[in-house]
Amino acid sequence: MKFRKFGKALLMGALSATVIFGVSSCIESWSVGYLFITGTVTAQANGAGIISGFKINHNTGQLTAINGLPISSGGANPSRAVLISGSRFLYVLNRGTTASGGADCTTADPCINSNITQFVVGGNGILTPQQTFYTQGVNPFRIISDATGTFIYVLDHDSPNSPNNPYCAAALGNDRNNQPIKACGDITAFKVDQTTGRLSLVINAQASATLNETVQLPYFPVPTNAVDFAFAGTSILTLNGSASTDYPYSGGTTVFPYMYSTGTGQLTLSQNTSQSFSNFTQGTAIVFSGPTIYLLDNEPPAGTNSIGAMSQILPFTLGSGGSLNPRTGGPIADDPTLANPVAIMTEAKGKWVYVANFGNNNTGQTTSESGIAGYVIDPATLQLSFIAGEPFGSGSGPMCIVEDPSDQYVYTANANDSSVTGRMLDENAGVLNNLRAPGSYPLQGPASWCLVSGRTD
Repeated sequence: MKFRKFGKALLMGALSATVIFGVSSCIESWSVGYLFITGTVTAQANGAGIISGFKINHNTGQLTAINGLPISSGGANPSRAVLISGSRFLYVLNRGTTASGGADCTTADPCINSNITQFVVGGNGILTPQQTFYTQGVNPFRIISDATGTFIYVLDHDSPNSPNNPYCAAALGNDRNNQPIKACGDITAFKVDQTTGRLSLVINAQASATLNETVQLPYFPVPTNAVDFAFAGTSILTLNGSASTDYPYSGGTTVFPYMYSTGTGQLTLSQNTSQSFSNFTQGTAIVFSGPTIYLLDNEPPAGTNSIGAMSQILPFTLGSGGSLNPRTGGPIADDPTLANPVAIMTEAKGKWVYVANFGNNNTGQTTSESGIAGYVIDPATLQLSFIAGEPFGSGSGPMCIVEDPSDQYVYTANANDSSVTGRMLDENAGVLNNLRAPGSYPLQGPASWCLVSGRTD
């Protein structure tokens, strides 16, 4: 077949248009998910809570604010949030304020007006408030859900009537002087209605062994001075401190286990003693990430731990009855230029681990800074070693670290400079590279937590 010059020109033009259209289609931008961030409107003590939200661009990782957000979190000083049921429901835990209007909740000066506010996640990431629920204890500050979104658990720093609660001994037994323990924290458990998202209490079915009657409590006692808790297999593990502190609670030294029933949500004691570990004195978090349980420890400047570092990560495997067994290799040093590790994340392919360090705190570590420590996971031993080029930058005072649903980008939400920052994950080396500007986005006030949703309808 022969073409005239004019016909050739038309054909080439059509081909060029097809090529251009094809290239344009390949680089078309769309949202791969949503990033939700809890925080406060300003840094003032009254802590008016808000939820901010952003669309995540698939090609660049850049963020675009969701229309209609931020909105009120339903209370003051939100600390954590969870997404469940295919990201249909969002629950925000609002700690409230003290009677004097402050946010540093203590046993002696507890927070009031605490609540759990439920939101429905609609199209385009819009959040609509629904119902409000309440825990059974005082000073709630952590919230988690099981893998199926059937049950939600809230960690209360103080159980009802502490420090004179006769039911603490039901789980914890007696103290060193063989006297019943009367001061403890608790876990409030809820079952989730999968249609409405409504929460209903899970009653503690265990009878007290120390009282002359069968007692069913609306909560599950845990040791005093709770710092954090996490799911690990069929266990819920609570990190507890040796002394009382203001919020944010810290100084974790021991881990207390409950066994978890996937059918009923019940928490059952397999043992009523806590497990302690040498050179673990200032625990800030417990996280089950991949096959490993990590304890994050911010060692005080008065001394160094067994690895000669100011901060460390302690890796464990889960044993029988919720016990923790140290992994081969022992504790891992935090990056020496960083301090106060508060959150840890294993990326989706299981090759790298990233630790968000809040930075300077009131322990006198004047040279410590905020940032992300990065580690390579040895595929044979699961031991960690530093990624070449780490640490990686973040905003000031990161509170959390998450990976986007497409496994390309990593984000931190930051308290000290009221920002959210993003970085691009190098899938070959694990390096976190800067996003194309802007890589940092302002928030209306300090961030407290972040979470992502891959549901974009």
